[in-house]
Amino acid sequence: MFTGIVETIGKIQAIEQKSDLAELEIDLGPIAEGVKLGDSIAVAGCCLTVSVVEPSSFRFEAIPETLEKTRIGGLAAGDVVNLERAMSSAGRFDGHLVQGHVDGVGRVRRFDREQHEALLHIACGAEIAGQLVDKGSVTIDGVSLTVVEVVADGFHVALIPYTLEVTTLSDLEIGDTVNLEVDIFGKYVKQYLDRVLPNLVASAQAAGPDASN
Repeated sequence: MFTGIVETIGKIQAIEQKSDLAELEIDLGPIAEGVKLGDSIAVAGCCLTVSVVEPSSFRFEAIPETLEKTRIGGLAAGDVVNLERAMSSAGRFDGHLVQGHVDGVGRVRRFDREQHEALLHIACGAEIAGQLVDKGSVTIDGVSLTVVEVVADGFHVALIPYTLEVTTLSDLEIGDTVNLEVDIFGKYVKQYLDRVLPNLVASAQAAGPDASN
């Protein structure tokens, strides 16, 4: 579990294809101390497991599902990514509950930069947009953000200068892809209603108009 509060930006040192897997070598920089084999790290918002520990870097394996459903498959050596270690039970809880399970990929539609904030417009599928609410939470490339407005095919978020300074979001350009994870509570509520509501409607219709009398 993560919070969406990025700890540092890491650089992809190398990517090696191994059969249907991809092995990413990443320099974790200041968060490397204490990281051990099997630990979970959110890489651009995608939860990956440390598979190899080396003196100056760490390796992570990405399975086909990850490569197909996230933008991890499009990364290359030299790219930079947002990094966050798994949340400590003894730590302060900022951001929001983030699983590191990417729901899909969005695309930058517009990026309006002002003096004191920037407005980022993300295009995404209706399935993702339908799980978002105004003033709710969303994770973009591992960054916890508040939704300003939801539209039919996407949403808008506002970025403060600090967020632009300490994450990779400042490098985004129109057309770039980003990993998206919707708020876990909204996701579960929608899934529950999708399963239960049709049955409730069907039961009400079967009972007929006099069922409540």
